[in-house]
Amino acid sequence: MEVVLYTDGACSGNPGPGGWAAVLIWGERRKEISGYSPSTTNNRMELTALLEGLAALKTPCTVQVHSDSTYVVNAFRQGWLTRWQRNGWRTSQGSAVENQDLWQAILRTAEPHDVKFNWVKGHARSTENNRCDELAREAIRRHGPAAP
Repeated sequence: MEVVLYTDGACSGNPGPGGWAAVLIWGERRKEISGYSPSTTNNRMELTALLEGLAALKTPCTVQVHSDSTYVVNAFRQGWLTRWQRNGWRTSQGSAVENQDLWQAILRTAEPHDVKFNWVKGHARSTENNRCDELAREAIRRHGPAAP
């Protein structure tokens, strides 16, 4: 089975209240999920959207992830995660990798799947990416202070 997974995160301030969202599409079916964190960063929300989207999958499948986060996409496509793991979760400058807890959870959750990453331009013509942005911002409005 192939699933198309769109993800996005948003933050009102950085750090500040944040929201995340994922849209999963398989065949004629779709599922929308979203959530909120009272104090977070945009990168953590981008990662949480990916983690929660992958966690929503019940069986191993091929997953086409679409994200407007170069942080997320480049970590996989440019081999950052492989290098970070090889270096004991240290960057090439020797500092600790930020959001290591989420990266490790994503790797565990993605393990049974064949996951491919695609970058999409944010706030452009991607209907589903725009829907994720809308859901993430709605999560902030629903739970926290007014979002920009």
